[in-house]
Amino acid sequence: MTDPRAAQARTVLQDVRLDPAAEPVDLVVDGEHIAAVRPCSDRDASGARSAEHSIAGEGRLVLPGFVDVHSHADARVFDPEVQLALLRQGVTSVIGGQDGVGFAPGDGRYGSEYFAAINGRHPGEAGGGVAGLLAGYDDSTPLNVGVLVPAGTVRHEVLGRSSAPATPEALAAMRALVDAGLDEGALGLSSGLDYVPGIFADVDELAGLAAALGERGGVYVSHLRGGYEANSAAGIAELAEIGRRAGAPVHVSHFHAEPAIVHGLMAELAEAGLEASFDAYPYGRGCSLLAMPLLPPELGVRPADELVAELRDERVRAELLRDWFPGIADYPSLGPAWPEMLVFGHLAAPELDWAHGLTLAEASARAGRTPAEFALDALAACRLEVNVVMAVQRERTAAELAGILAHPRAMGGSDGIFVGRHPHPRARGSFARYPRELVLEHGVLDWSDLAAFASTRAVERFGLGRRGRVEAGAIADLVLLDPATVRDTATYAAPLRLAEGIEDVLVAGVPVLAGGRLSGATPGQGLRRAGSPAAAERSR
Repeated sequence: MTDPRAAQARTVLQDVRLDPAAEPVDLVVDGEHIAAVRPCSDRDASGARSAEHSIAGEGRLVLPGFVDVHSHADARVFDPEVQLALLRQGVTSVIGGQDGVGFAPGDGRYGSEYFAAINGRHPGEAGGGVAGLLAGYDDSTPLNVGVLVPAGTVRHEVLGRSSAPATPEALAAMRALVDAGLDEGALGLSSGLDYVPGIFADVDELAGLAAALGERGGVYVSHLRGGYEANSAAGIAELAEIGRRAGAPVHVSHFHAEPAIVHGLMAELAEAGLEASFDAYPYGRGCSLLAMPLLPPELGVRPADELVAELRDERVRAELLRDWFPGIADYPSLGPAWPEMLVFGHLAAPELDWAHGLTLAEASARAGRTPAEFALDALAACRLEVNVVMAVQRERTAAELAGILAHPRAMGGSDGIFVGRHPHPRARGSFARYPRELVLEHGVLDWSDLAAFASTRAVERFGLGRRGRVEAGAIADLVLLDPATVRDTATYAAPLRLAEGIEDVLVAGVPVLAGGRLSGATPGQGLRRAGSPAAAERSR
């Protein structure tokens, strides 16, 4: 790849706007920082600055690089196709280690196995902890990557596949792993309380781990227990108890529910004195592991080899079909028509390639099986590596989603999954859909509000350094956006289409997207939390 610092000469973005109604300006980038924002009339007409690299803004808006606060690109960010998909949306930084499962601490094998259909397999995992994981991003990708310490992975490192409560000794060992991860620059602690092994962690365990945040800094980020929608109140109450006992700020992952529920529960958190925020993607459907709603947690926690053998055992299958599957109709988002609500996004088994993009009902009919039987067949054939796009019984309208995303504590998070031939379009569309829907169509945000929603709030909440603002002295993670053409083109039927309207992006002052194409430069960094020992060491 190109030397990531080779393009870090003085660069001028000419004739850009900070707001559509404002006069155009020249934005001067010197090295990795913004040096000045000056009137175009101050441009040196004599050509004395002709040695500068210039980018013709042509009246486009210049915005701070977008931060995807809930991303599953932490293993896929090395893939040029994924890089292009993110940069075409203006995303310059992603936060991984989500939902309690990630690639550090440990050797990364648990995350690569259990979350293979969500995160993929990290190409460089080597057991170097958070420090090693972050170092692997330095100067090797065009985007920045921060990570959370995943509580489920921590639990697995200490307790293995056990579903038992953590003993005091086990909790102390788990806390030591969290402490180390935070010292090495992790942005906080994540939990995924519908996934295994997080589903087995009680409030005492989670609050004990989150106490490290109160002492060292960072945010407690949670995929709530028990689903969302009308069930959100119980998960929020648990989140509040953990945050209160830990003395730490809290953040709700992919908060999808009726707008009144979201606003009401966020108000309750504020009234309880908690620093609380949330992210939400601008789509009505979700995406997850097929195994998460369709297998009992006590079975799902088993190693892949053992679980596949169980799924092929006729006695086990008969028990599941008789005793477990009838209850799936009660899953909060799905309901009795659940086979029609699940669309195959990724199936690892080549012999099931034909089923991509089909609902479980359609695929099972073609195979001559019941939906439950085909689901078990697919999980066994793919060694559990299956993800599905999940419809809900009543999708939010665009106006309802805009009402949620306009909340002053909301942040942009795609929950983007880059694994599969027919993935959810949110991975390639969320950050282009935000400006189109929130600013241009529904008018619930103006452009400065969008910058706060998609960048500044995340930078400040997660400690991402001097990013998130277009001002002198800030790190030059910058996006040139055309308000006339910005839009998402990925759909549920054609989810791989790239966003439009963003063709030039800089990371740390280096052009990484030029004319809509990757430049080949790799100035991205592993983002160490501001105030952590790791960040202090790098600033010396």
